[in-house]
Amino acid sequence: MDTKTKLQEALKDALRTGNQMRKDTLRMTIAAIKLAEVQPGGKSLDEAAYLAIVQKEVKSRRESIADAERAQRPDLIAAAEAEIIILEEFLPKSISPAELEELARQVIAETGATSIREMGQVMKTLIPRLQGRATGDQASQAVRKLLQ
Repeated sequence: MDTKTKLQEALKDALRTGNQMRKDTLRMTIAAIKLAEVQPGGKSLDEAAYLAIVQKEVKSRRESIADAERAQRPDLIAAAEAEIIILEEFLPKSISPAELEELARQVIAETGATSIREMGQVMKTLIPRLQGRATGDQASQAVRKLLQ
């Protein structure tokens, strides 16, 4: 079952149980997926794209937490943290920093990259292998560290 289907099934369950926070969070995420599906260019989304959208939603909530902290709004912080917990249920288990570094080493060896100028080539190969287990920022930092 793909991530989109899991989200839809979870939304049905949330509707049955009346969990408002869960309903709202899942609806926003499904809406983001539908928006991506109808974007000009018309390519269909695969599992990696669904996971990327869920990750983007989590990142958005983390940014909201930072803004709420600056505004001293504990109510908004708590709501965003609860939404992150809900969304993380649909993401694969995160990769450890050591595993990420090892995977980055393998890709650097495969691509033959020797300098930071070849980082794009490494990232192009590395990101699909992560399959949502790490963010692009985390991968970028690991590759940059190894190429410097």
